[in-house]
Amino acid sequence: MTSTTRLTVAQATVRFLANQHVERDGVRTKLFAGALGIFGHGNVAGLGQALLQDELEALEAGREPGLPYVLGRNEQAMVHTAVAYARAKDRLQTWAITASVGPGSTNMLTGAALATINRLPVLLLPADTFATRSAGPLLQELELPASGDVTVNDAFRPLSRYFDRVWRPEQLPGALLGAIRVLTDPAETGAVTVCFPQDVQAEAHDWDEDLFAERTWHVGRPLPERAALARAVEVIRSAKNPLLIAGGGVHYSGAQAALAALAEATGIPVGQSQAGKGALPFDHPQSVGAIGSTGTTAANALAREADVVIGVGTRFQDFTTASRTAFQDPDVRFVTLNVAALDAAKHSAVSVVADAKEGLEALASALDGYDVGDAHRARTAELKAAWDATVASVYSRDVSGATTGDLDAQPDQNQVLGAVNELSDPRDVVVCAAGSMPGDLHKLWQVRDAKGYHVEYGYSCMGYEVAGGIGVAMAAEDDARNGAAPRDVFVMVGDGSYLMMATELVTAVQEGVKVIIVLVQNHGYASIGSLSESLGSQRFGTRYRARTSSGRLDGDFLPVDLAANAASLGMHVVRTSTRKELEAAILDAKASTESTVIHVDTDPFVDAPSSESWWDVPVSEVSTLESTQRARGAYEQHKARQRPFLKPSEN
Repeated sequence: MTSTTRLTVAQATVRFLANQHVERDGVRTKLFAGALGIFGHGNVAGLGQALLQDELEALEAGREPGLPYVLGRNEQAMVHTAVAYARAKDRLQTWAITASVGPGSTNMLTGAALATINRLPVLLLPADTFATRSAGPLLQELELPASGDVTVNDAFRPLSRYFDRVWRPEQLPGALLGAIRVLTDPAETGAVTVCFPQDVQAEAHDWDEDLFAERTWHVGRPLPERAALARAVEVIRSAKNPLLIAGGGVHYSGAQAALAALAEATGIPVGQSQAGKGALPFDHPQSVGAIGSTGTTAANALAREADVVIGVGTRFQDFTTASRTAFQDPDVRFVTLNVAALDAAKHSAVSVVADAKEGLEALASALDGYDVGDAHRARTAELKAAWDATVASVYSRDVSGATTGDLDAQPDQNQVLGAVNELSDPRDVVVCAAGSMPGDLHKLWQVRDAKGYHVEYGYSCMGYEVAGGIGVAMAAEDDARNGAAPRDVFVMVGDGSYLMMATELVTAVQEGVKVIIVLVQNHGYASIGSLSESLGSQRFGTRYRARTSSGRLDGDFLPVDLAANAASLGMHVVRTSTRKELEAAILDAKASTESTVIHVDTDPFVDAPSSESWWDVPVSEVSTLESTQRARGAYEQHKARQRPFLKPSEN
């Protein structure tokens, strides 16, 4: 007879999660690094008690807790931290997150959307109302006249790749096993939500001890189907001007070397999406950098000329395709290699459903002898050199790398990015998510290490930066403990995004996690201000200014001191106003063992160089404003260049 153990539902959950492992290519690791949590009446006596018991039992036994606990300050931010950690770990590890009933749980909805859109694993454990309904209507309970079993947590359903609610203890094993199945599936992963009614969390049950045995989930590498591979090879061999677009799947699969081998053997140039940036280092001969609305002129010129576009591990988001205007060859065809069938079939592509590494290696073998030719290689090199010169110019250096310009002048944002890019080490990581900086980083940042670029642009969520940077730093610390070389994490954040969610700086201080925050003060929403101006809306509602007697927000800058705010949260802060001061602060922050916030005032009206591309943001069709009328005319010209990509690629 199988033996049993009597535990509460919450205690059983913690013990189960602590014993889950993943394995890929013979490397086995724990799936959950720990649990992030904020406690309230919905989970303090359930999951909170279980995590405490796990910690105290570990201390008594002289071992690490099965599920180490970290206190967060904002529920949404905790999800961002876990998601960033998961991305840094190539989706092979993540965190569990617990929040209280009601607003504590629904605060995680934005994080759930971000995780699912970016295909990144995170386990959400929101508390729920009483299963017995003995105390109803509960504090923070949603009451609907037409339904008695709907709670606010049902809002997680469309945002989760897997959703369940544990109404009874007997349902727990199935719910947890279903959750881990999805978390460890490369094609299906995203936010996974298991709701726990607060009374059920504290309910005891006799559990089959097999539930708590160590369990290994094997993350496979699906091979390309032979006929699909043959169709893809036939199309690629016919190409005279091919272009490959590398997405995040290249990183998650660890396929960088396979991509480089294919590009070198064939001469096919490689553009990169936001998630795929760094799939090749910036100085690789076939790397033409960012593609699409925030791309380089090199990649976008090759995209316009491409007769075959090969997508690897990309979901062809609208920025990547410049809202379907990037590819202008009238007979352009697509070949897409992706582990997810949904992405592989986009744009009427020849679809190859497979792991990126396995698929690239199979393509390289099947394309043996194929070469784009000297003319296409020369065209790639010419465009790449021209863009590199552009980057050098806006970074304020000459082609030899020597600094140019006035070091005592106020820097613009391009120069801020350039200073961090040049003074950081090749293994250091830049983190960003929203505003103008993600686009500028995408086109300008020169990636030297595959893990060196971390920009969340699937959801482009303001407030991600600080919390995400902590997750990346935690992952880097884990890797260093396992023998990897250390990395510093540079969080690039504008004042608008900083104000949304700076509270996790307290978590960095409490946990001793080192991050370097470069806080760019430009007195408003600079990105949307620039977009607003280009669309004829005159930067309306985007500036942090005092309201004047006219009733408009066009007065003096607000007397807001973000440097003082960061210092009040326990951070070491350095104020800078010149390029020289900024560069000194970066070097000092790298030499320090503690976290630093570098506050820098910039000129918000100096833009990054044009991508010679477009993004579809509709403009008012009728207006009394002349600025809007002009913008509408430009919009219609771009709109005429959009393509539906309905022609089958294999015909």
